[in-house]
Amino acid sequence: MPSSLPRPLTDLPVRRLTRDDLVPCADLSEDRGWPRDERRWGLLLAAGTGYGIDDPGGKGLMATCVVTSYGPRLATVGMLLVAERYARQGVARYLMDRVIESTEGTPLTLHATAAGRPLYETLGFVAIARTQRVGGHFQPTGEPGRRDEAVLPADRPGLAVRAAGAADLQAMLRLDADAFGLDRTHLLTRLPAFADHLRVAEEDGELVGYAALWPSSDSHVVGPLIAQDTVTAQLLVTSLAAATDRPLRADIDDRHKELLDWLGEHGLRPGTATTVMSLGVDQQPGSWVRHFAPLSVATG
Repeated sequence: MPSSLPRPLTDLPVRRLTRDDLVPCADLSEDRGWPRDERRWGLLLAAGTGYGIDDPGGKGLMATCVVTSYGPRLATVGMLLVAERYARQGVARYLMDRVIESTEGTPLTLHATAAGRPLYETLGFVAIARTQRVGGHFQPTGEPGRRDEAVLPADRPGLAVRAAGAADLQAMLRLDADAFGLDRTHLLTRLPAFADHLRVAEEDGELVGYAALWPSSDSHVVGPLIAQDTVTAQLLVTSLAAATDRPLRADIDDRHKELLDWLGEHGLRPGTATTVMSLGVDQQPGSWVRHFAPLSVATG
């Protein structure tokens, strides 16, 4: 049942979230029908800055939002959630106003659902790209232990995927900075502990891609997915899919039509789409050609 706000929104304090708020954050996710994802909340609160409003009725958190900064050129906004009992009372806009003020003019990007897009448009955000979620059980082709020729052309025998190691980190960071356009060291150094599986692609001794697989509810999420081309991205996904019995999920930049078609051929079906929106910048940094999927729509 909806609850009325006991006082004006402007009287509600916005505070910084800490790791002590993991369970209340997960409870709020569950309240809105999202996976609890305490592991992802832990990563977000460690690598970013969480903002929250406590429920005046003492029932945990009324609202949350997380900002992940990549320096003065860009920050991403994610996990804007308002408890169902306080929905449609202006809480989301109030919290976003406070978050925008806190970033002091830093350009912002976010992934908007169809329901959230009208709010962001009133705040001045504009659409700059789109992602398509896909999910399902990955269906490999070919015999176990044999290279799938549909994935790896015969003229690229030097391309291979293996588990990532500590010695790969610097090359991964360089590759990621070229694709994403900004330094994500503070986020990516946490990937080995966060992900269940981390893979790198090499071609003739040079690192040309990497991807992670992390748990969310009963699925495994592929992200980030950074690769020099579609074939490399396909090989990384195939390797990660072989490491799990769970359904896969990924949010793919919808300009990567070839990869989306290939994923569909291998059993992953379209789900919800999100619009990438920005405030203060008219395009994403880096190269979308090599940036196939974000770590999460909450981090960009």
